Amino acid sequence: MLPVIFSLAWPTMLEQLMQTAVQYMDTGMVGVLGTSATAAVGATSTVNWLIGSTISAISIGFLAYISQSIGAGKKEQAKKASGQAVLTVVIVGIFFTILTMGLSSKVPVWMQVDPSIQKLASSYFLILYAPMLFRTANIIFGTVLRAVGDTKTPMQVGVAFNVINIVLNFFLIYSTRTVLIGGKELVIPGAGWGVQGAAAASAIAYTIGGIAITVKLWKHTDISPKGQSFLPDSAVLRPCLKVAVPNMFQRFATSLGYVAFASMINSLGETATAAHTIANTVESAFYIPGYGMQTAAATLAGNALGANDNKKLNSLAKAIVPLEVGLMVISGSLLFIFAPILIRLFSSDAQVIRLGSTVLRMVAVSEPFYGVPIVIEGMMQGVGKTVTPFIFNVAGMWGVRILGTFICIHLLGLGLVSAWGCMIGHNMLLFVLFTLHYFSGRWNPMNKTKVSFQYKTCKK
Repeated sequence: MLPVIFSLAWPTMLEQLMQTAVQYMDTGMVGVLGTSATAAVGATSTVNWLIGSTISAISIGFLAYISQSIGAGKKEQAKKASGQAVLTVVIVGIFFTILTMGLSSKVPVWMQVDPSIQKLASSYFLILYAPMLFRTANIIFGTVLRAVGDTKTPMQVGVAFNVINIVLNFFLIYSTRTVLIGGKELVIPGAGWGVQGAAAASAIAYTIGGIAITVKLWKHTDISPKGQSFLPDSAVLRPCLKVAVPNMFQRFATSLGYVAFASMINSLGETATAAHTIANTVESAFYIPGYGMQTAAATLAGNALGANDNKKLNSLAKAIVPLEVGLMVISGSLLFIFAPILIRLFSSDAQVIRLGSTVLRMVAVSEPFYGVPIVIEGMMQGVGKTVTPFIFNVAGMWGVRILGTFICIHLLGLGLVSAWGCMIGHNMLLFVLFTLHYFSGRWNPMNKTKVSFQYKTCKK
């Protein structure tokens, strides 16, 4: 299974690596403007997770349906789902455009952002979410392509998107300036928009990326929606929603937890907010192996279930779980060793560096454990089992992370280190719950009975 796993995982990993590199550069370039600018950008980042993860959850329904259809050799059925994905992008994209535009001035207030930077955070949020329709297309159409095993196309679009974002940052964030290159002075024009320039660069890049992924899907030989009906088809949407709705509630509840978590951290002041934002940015790069493997796990598990091949599904599990642990041990070790150096890339503030390095080294120790639930959840998404992950994730987020952070910050008067300790406790609970569920065998519907490809129901 290893060559198959890596053939699907590496483009996703590269795509996420590019996204993280751009996030690093965004944070670093904005960080030059000062701690207030960094805090303004990071203060609403968890709302970004809330919206993005909700849309991603919807796409998981299409991933399960399409990957199982392909595994069963039902390509026309998969193409029908592609047509329904187009309808979903239009509806969801318009809905979130209206929602984010209407709430842009209120979000920083709800997030307990320091009053001195609320206006700046609000304008950043408004600009960033203007192209919500195109961002929705990026997420859902990218997942549709991955469901048929094409992880390279989303990677290519993602790389182009990120390069555009970086280039535009140079021209939109800073004012016109003179730089010395090879002993010669070179004038670089700039808009001097600061934080708003970073948001505008991302918004333009999202728009171009959304158009590009739509064109790629339309021309795709295996999953093009061309010629398919764009009217609601309950035969396709019902099974997709059966998988997507629990996953959507899970991601909404956990992302809402991230918002509550960040809001409590924002109440600790600018230094804690900046350290938390930078540490989150740094940490995201070290989860890349985990989420790259999750994509491969979901697609291959769906294919195996569609083909009614229990041996293949069990072989996938036996190969990918230890592989995931090994990769996360390496990434966690690197994060622990280089934490201070990485924080210094984004801030020269001694307090931010000290605090950010401390919490990064704490979470680095838990990374191998967190990799296990990531990949097990991926396999469960592929076979359409999303209710149990919903229960596990909500219990961990609200029962450990949020409740624990509230007690530590508001009742005990502790700081950022205690909040990240609660986050690690959340990760460890997920490790225990998903590991027990995995060894019980209940994650695999074929362990109970032979299943013919009937996506609506599995005979028991």
